[in-house]
Amino acid sequence: MTLPAEMEPLGRKRVFSKGAPVRVFIAGVMEASSRRKGIVDQRYRAEIRRVLLARWPELDVVDPFELHPNSVEYQSAEAKETLFKMIELACSSDLVIAYAPVASMGTALEMYAAYLRDVPVLTISPMADNWVVRGLSRRVFPDLASFSDCVAKAESPAVLS
Repeated sequence: MTLPAEMEPLGRKRVFSKGAPVRVFIAGVMEASSRRKGIVDQRYRAEIRRVLLARWPELDVVDPFELHPNSVEYQSAEAKETLFKMIELACSSDLVIAYAPVASMGTALEMYAAYLRDVPVLTISPMADNWVVRGLSRRVFPDLASFSDCVAKAESPAVLS
């Protein structure tokens, strides 16, 4: 089955050029499937940032939680605006690293938008058989350790994707 034309990636070729900082967007679970207001542990974001910057200090790493640490308290209008801004940041980046140990609606939206713009999505998730994970990801790592090992061996961020 082929996708309708409007659902296929736009075909924009990714160029990781020397001199221009590569922007990496960290997508990942925040609220998960909780029925209560709250944020799940976000330490994974610091670990992903640490691993990436230890290998390539020149990267521009964008972390939505760092930009909006109190987002769970936002009223509806501000939450909606922030959601769409983060989706735009994801799909205007050069690379998306998605952390999804559990299903995450926001992460899925960011992954999908990035996919449509042909931004490589690397996913850290034990859900390798999940349709969203396998359909939108260029690579899937079962855990942070395997992602970290791959980054340590990669010559450049472009090699990751």
